[in-house]
Amino acid sequence: MILLGVNIDHCATVRQARYRGAEPASGRAIEPDPVTLALLAEQAGADGITVHLREDRRHIQEHDVRRLRETIATRLNLEMACTPAMIRYALALRPEAVCVVPENRAEITTEGGLDVVGNRERVRDCIAAMNDAGIKTSLFIDPDQPQIELAAELGAPWVELHTGAYANAYYGSDRAREFQRLRLGCARAHECGLTVNAGHGINYVNIAEVRTLPHLHELNIGHSIISRALFTGIGEAVREMKARMNP
Repeated sequence: MILLGVNIDHCATVRQARYRGAEPASGRAIEPDPVTLALLAEQAGADGITVHLREDRRHIQEHDVRRLRETIATRLNLEMACTPAMIRYALALRPEAVCVVPENRAEITTEGGLDVVGNRERVRDCIAAMNDAGIKTSLFIDPDQPQIELAAELGAPWVELHTGAYANAYYGSDRAREFQRLRLGCARAHECGLTVNAGHGINYVNIAEVRTLPHLHELNIGHSIISRALFTGIGEAVREMKARMNP
């Protein structure tokens, strides 16, 4: 069974479009509430909840993360930049898992994997701090052999392979090549002793192919599930994705 981590960032995106700067305890009807969405996703079968506390706080806020840590019954996966401030935050919060991602304030959403090779010392120190605290660390990387092998060398127990290039090529001529990159990346990560997760751009169509990748442990999916939930509700959106992941 492939596990499903539901990323709820874009529930907060909708809220921030209207209520940016509003205090959560102001007594106003501030909606939608990401924590309520997370609880409904869990009830529908989500195996974990993922949030990205970005440095510019464009969607998820610190009060959301605190409430999630206190409320959800599954696992909290905190996506974070590899910075001293975020490392301190994660060590204080103690989520079950963190996923170290690249962060560019000009991007709308995370584009491309973390350059572990080019940031070896920073990533090594982050992994060591999380390992010492008993927090599972995943590195969000492209399915390239040098990145995968260094992730294992530095002591990361998990990797999350970036599926965005494949998703973008799904209706183009590069689809087969990008899928082969992912397939080989999964195999190499497994050979290196890494737990293999994947995410970015996975939807209700391409999941039919993504789920056939070898050694998959968990998929983290956000935008597509939140989009589907606008029409079906979050419960049905989660149940349908899980059914397509594990038919």
